[in-house]
Amino acid sequence: MIESLNISDKEYWTIGEISEITKVPKYTLRYWESEFKLLSPIRKGNGRRLYKKDDVELIFNIRDLLYNKRYTIEGVKKYFVYEKRNRQKQLKLDIPNLPESEVLKEIQGDLQQVLKLLKGVH
Repeated sequence: MIESLNISDKEYWTIGEISEITKVPKYTLRYWESEFKLLSPIRKGNGRRLYKKDDVELIFNIRDLLYNKRYTIEGVKKYFVYEKRNRQKQLKLDIPNLPESEVLKEIQGDLQQVLKLLKGVH
């Protein structure tokens, strides 16, 4: 989404720049920070906010959910919780379904044979 806007490869943006890029007023961005804990720009000592690329993508996502898909603030929060849970489920390794599982099964079989041999020795 962010690449389609041809944004420079800057590392950080100010709230004013983000407001222009996303077409979201500064006061709305500050409000979203209080509502969405995922949106947490870096704060400098003078209180200035610096947004990273991930923050910009998140703002575009929030804006799309609220303005285009007509979610409520609570609905967007639930959406992000649901998305986080789905990502966590996808990250869990399921050994039997890994491509290398045949190799692992062979190793397991070899180890079981070694165990049988060891038990037969005693």
